[in-house]
Amino acid sequence: MAQLTSDEVQRYKRHLVLRDVGAPGQQKLKAARVLVIGAGGLGSPVVTYLAAAGVGTIGIIDDDTVSIDNLQRQIAHRTEDAGRLKVDSARDAILRINPHVTVETYAERIDASNALDIISRYDIVADGSDNFATRYLVSDACYFAKRPLAYAALGSFDGYVSVFKPHEKDSQGNPYPSLRCVFPEAPPAGLVANCEEVGVLGPVAGAVGTLQATEVVKELLGLGESLAGRLLIYDALATRFEVVTIAWDPDNPLTGRDPTITDLASGQTAANPACAAE
Repeated sequence: MAQLTSDEVQRYKRHLVLRDVGAPGQQKLKAARVLVIGAGGLGSPVVTYLAAAGVGTIGIIDDDTVSIDNLQRQIAHRTEDAGRLKVDSARDAILRINPHVTVETYAERIDASNALDIISRYDIVADGSDNFATRYLVSDACYFAKRPLAYAALGSFDGYVSVFKPHEKDSQGNPYPSLRCVFPEAPPAGLVANCEEVGVLGPVAGAVGTLQATEVVKELLGLGESLAGRLLIYDALATRFEVVTIAWDPDNPLTGRDPTITDLASGQTAANPACAAE
C-alpha cells in the first residue's frame, strides 16, 4: 500500500479523521488510477476534486483546445489557456491543486483502435464526453476491459449520473445494467438538443461533475451505496433530485443472453452530438 508523506498527512487530514476513510482509505486513493474522458464541463470538476482528494494517478484524454466560450463552465481552464490543448491546461490545474498527483495525458480522441488499451491501464473511468458515439464506445470498452464506469451527462438545466459495472453481478446474481440496458441505442440525429445551440447553465456542469467525482471516490473506497443499478437525475430549475432503479436487460445487445456486440467495432454508432459538456 502506498505510504503517505508528512505533507500528504497534513493535506488530507480531513479525510484521515473520517471513520470510513482514514489512513487505509487515503492510501487506496493514492494508489488508484482514474481515467477521465474529456476535460470539459464535466471533466473539469471531476479532475479538480479527484486531484484534491489525493487520487494518485489521473489520466485525461481529449483532443480539443481551450476556447473562450468554454470558460463559462469549464473551470479547469483559465483565460490565458485559450488555444492550448485541454489536456495540458487540465494537467496544470491538477498540479496547482496537488503536486503529489501523477497526470497522464492523451491529446487524442478515444476510438475503437485505442479505447481498450488505454482504459485497461486504469482502475475506473469517468466519462465526460459530449457525443453518443463516444459514450457507447467507452461503456462497451469498460465492459470488455472489466472496469467500472462513472457515467454522467448534461442537459441545459439538468444532469444524469450513474455507475455501470455490468462485468459484476448484483445480489440477485444478475449482471449490473450497462448503458445499453438503459438506452439500447443512440437517438436519431436531431432528436436530442445540442448544448452548443441551446446552451447550458455553467454551475449545472459543476454540480453534476462533482456528483460524478463523488461516485468515483465511493467506488474506489467501497463506500456507501453504489449508483450501479440506479440513475440519479438532477433538475436544477426545480432544485430536485430523483433516483430511478434500472435493471439488466436480458435482451440488450452488449450483455444480454444473446449479445450481438462482441467487440468495439460491432458496437460503433453515429457520432451525433449530445448536450455538450465540452
